[in-house]
Formats: sequence, structure tokens, C-alpha cells
Amino acid sequence: MLEPGLDGRHRDQDGRISEKHGNTKVGTLRKTYGEDFAPGIRGDAKLSTLLKRENVSSLSQLLKK
Repeated sequence: MLEPGLDGRHRDQDGRISEKHGNTKVGTLRKTYGEDFAPGIRGDAKLSTLLKRENVSSLSQLLKK
């Protein structure tokens, strides 16, 4: 890890901040964003499923909603 990035993510060697993967569990995201993150969604659901359901393409867009 070169330098810490946003939300505990790391920067790749070219300086880009890595994105959350679609297979990240909603329960894991609740540890970062709080228990109110994605109400009504099971903790074992994948981020990719949540993004499709909310019709957004990234976690950043979902957080802005």
C-alpha cells in the first residue's frame, strides 16, 4: 500500500483509488457506513445486487442518493 485512500481503500501504483468490488457484502459495508446503510437489504447480499436494485453504477452514486 503506497498511501491510504478514501474510506480505508488503497491507491494503486498509478495513484488511482481502488473501488469496492461487487462481491462485497452489505453487512461489511454497514461496518463502515453504519447500521442504517441499505435498510431492508440482508447483510449477506452483495453490493452488485444492491446497485442493480437501486439502479446506480457505483457505491459513490448510491451514497449520494
